[in-house]
Amino acid sequence: MDRIIGIDYGRKRVGVAVSDPLGIFASALDTVPAAKIIDYLKNYAATQTVSRFVVGFPVNMDNTPSEAAADVEVFLKVLSKRFPGIPVTLEDERFTSVLAHRAMIEGGMKAKDRRDKNSVDKISAAIILQGYLDRKNNGL
Repeated sequence: MDRIIGIDYGRKRVGVAVSDPLGIFASALDTVPAAKIIDYLKNYAATQTVSRFVVGFPVNMDNTPSEAAADVEVFLKVLSKRFPGIPVTLEDERFTSVLAHRAMIEGGMKAKDRRDKNSVDKISAAIILQGYLDRKNNGL
């Protein structure tokens, strides 16, 4: 069954999430060093059918691209070149880190563990992907 991959790209780390085979739920998968993300995705795609990438796109409150958008644009070019047959959808990533922290608190995660940026990145990727899945499944 097909999987959709959610990506929260950052200069240092990349959060990765994956959909269930039915495309209903997103689950945090991993946090990968940015320099190794393409190899990680190649290895994943070798064992699972990936039907789409959903990449968080950083925008300001006025909907203009943020400073980090330039890094994401470079990543998008590499991603499209390495995976030409897999479509890429951009998803607004505003507030995903805040929502990730909130989810960790509500989930009972200890303060020490909430400071781990790896956890924040992969949970942010899951939030990005879940937003896409919700809109797709609700016909929005």
